[in-house]
Amino acid sequence: MSSMRERMLAGEAYLADDPEIIADLDRAARLSERFNTSSAEDPEGRLAALRELLGSLGEGTWVRPPFHCDYGWQTHLGPRSVVNFNAVFLDVARITIGADVQIGPNVQLLTATHPVEAEPRRAKWEAAQPITIGDNVWLGGGVIVLAGVTIGENTVVGAGAVVTKDLPANVIAVGNPARVVRELA
Repeated sequence: MSSMRERMLAGEAYLADDPEIIADLDRAARLSERFNTSSAEDPEGRLAALRELLGSLGEGTWVRPPFHCDYGWQTHLGPRSVVNFNAVFLDVARITIGADVQIGPNVQLLTATHPVEAEPRRAKWEAAQPITIGDNVWLGGGVIVLAGVTIGENTVVGAGAVVTKDLPANVIAVGNPARVVRELA
């Protein structure tokens, strides 16, 4: 029988009160706190905490505190990307962010899902689906990207949009739910 952590990583329904999962959450909480409370006068220390927290951090990528995540090691940031203030990455499933991505303040990447049915939700079952952000994407302030979404390269998502479905490359999308309003050349 699979452990709850193995179920989580396989994208299956799981219970988050498993000791292995709690240990991973505690690790991320400690490293996030270290990153978020680090001094601006210690950029090397701040970067070291971030590198230890995340699954991978591309060269020249900049994350501005505060930054919040569930596990950290499920998040992979490509080179030369920027994550602005107050990002929330619920990385129960893998979050992959390409190169040269700009993520505005208060952006939420939410891989976690919960049952619609009352009983399994009351029993605390949950699951997750990965999020993939292509190269050179810009997510405006306050954008929310939901579980299972892929955003194609060069796409711009307007401030406050809620992305519920995949977006193709080279478009501008706005609204709730986000919809394509223009193609980019």
